[in-house]
Amino acid sequence: MNRRRKRLIWIAPLAILGLALFIFVGGEIVMYLWNWLLPPLFGWRQISFWQALGILALCRILFGGFGCHGPGRSDFRRRMRDRCDNMTPEEREQFRQRMRERWGFGPSTSESKGSA
Repeated sequence: MNRRRKRLIWIAPLAILGLALFIFVGGEIVMYLWNWLLPPLFGWRQISFWQALGILALCRILFGGFGCHGPGRSDFRRRMRDRCDNMTPEEREQFRQRMRERWGFGPSTSESKGSA
């Protein structure tokens, strides 16, 4: 236990320093890219480092989530794969046809060949 505690004493400050460095570099990159691209292209004003950090945080919230990647997406894919594995070829083709109709892709290629 004592050995583990000594290792934690060294790892915790390094992790905090690494996180701070990561945030600083991310903010600088966003600020430089914004100030390099958007004022000349669109006439928008330049931003400060703190505004760049705000944009970075906003993008993380809107597009990256909060880091809580539960079983949602992968579980959905696994369930769909299981469901398709248990279908007969006729049921699978019927399912594909319903999806094409639902999303507006028209008849399948096998149906258009059969009707010609």
